[in-house]
Amino acid sequence: MALQDELTKIQTDTLAQIAAVQDLSGLNDIRVQVLGKKGALTGVLRGMKDLTPEERPKVGSFANTVRDALTAAIEDRHAALAAAALQAKLAKETIDVTLPGRPIHRGTEHVLDQVMDEVEQLFMGMGYQVVDGPEVETEHYNFEMLNVPKDHPARDMQDTFYITPDVLLRSQTSPVQARTLEKHDFSKGPLKMISPGRVYRRDTDDATHSHQFHQVEGLVIDKHITMADLKGTLEVLAKHIFGADRKIRLRPSYFPFTEPSVEIDVSWGQTAGSDDVTSKDNGWVEVLGAGMVHPNVLKSAGVDADVYGGFAFGLGPDRFAMLKYGIEDIRNFYLNDQRFLTQFEQED
Repeated sequence: MALQDELTKIQTDTLAQIAAVQDLSGLNDIRVQVLGKKGALTGVLRGMKDLTPEERPKVGSFANTVRDALTAAIEDRHAALAAAALQAKLAKETIDVTLPGRPIHRGTEHVLDQVMDEVEQLFMGMGYQVVDGPEVETEHYNFEMLNVPKDHPARDMQDTFYITPDVLLRSQTSPVQARTLEKHDFSKGPLKMISPGRVYRRDTDDATHSHQFHQVEGLVIDKHITMADLKGTLEVLAKHIFGADRKIRLRPSYFPFTEPSVEIDVSWGQTAGSDDVTSKDNGWVEVLGAGMVHPNVLKSAGVDADVYGGFAFGLGPDRFAMLKYGIEDIRNFYLNDQRFLTQFEQED
């Protein structure tokens, strides 16, 4: 039974090697050297062809026992070494969770977005819809639909950037109103909308002017709309943005798309609840323009001006933010200076 003795020796030596190995790579080498296709155990079993028929079953059974024992020993050692390796890795990468973490600074909405959101939320609460539109616009919607035909002197006030002779960067968000008015079905109710967004004009940048800025324009069209409705709406707006003690006044003005047209002033530097004036500007600050929609604007959109009427207004979130927060230079909004922007962080 020389083969059986060889198998016993292989088992004894291999078990000793398995017990002594200290890493998974070495353990795998032992498995290949003993149990692999060219391993020691396979080499011994090739000698079974020289055994008698009576010896082969006994040696074969013993060989299977040895193989099973070595396989089990390797698996157990593998599990032990893997667990030890994991523990070593965890010990090396231990994190002291009692240490304070690195704070992550959360950003906030830009101050202009905050003001625009405040305006939008107010008007949505009054039943208005918020409508967006293209910043690259046609002359037809930017001017002609708003009662500003070619060569009209009012175009000088809104000189903008042209891409082609008929396509330009919009100088106001009023084209959104024209597009919406053109499509609105008045059989389903009145049109109440605001259109916020960026606008562009060929202007020289300074403390109070910019070649790009923001507007929020409003439009209400229905039967029996009056100037009283406009004034009441803008009183709510002024008190909501600037304070409940604010008053407004309407001054005659001119806009080609409204008739009559007015400038809206808000009381400023006055003692609350009185008419005492304490500011150098006689206690009033101009904040926006408005008026009753010109019949020609309604006719251009296919609306019967004898049946329907309404009001329109346009405000500048940049100007509102400057007044509300005492900002003296409009360019601060666009310089991305963290020292400026972090002053307007919102609390959760």
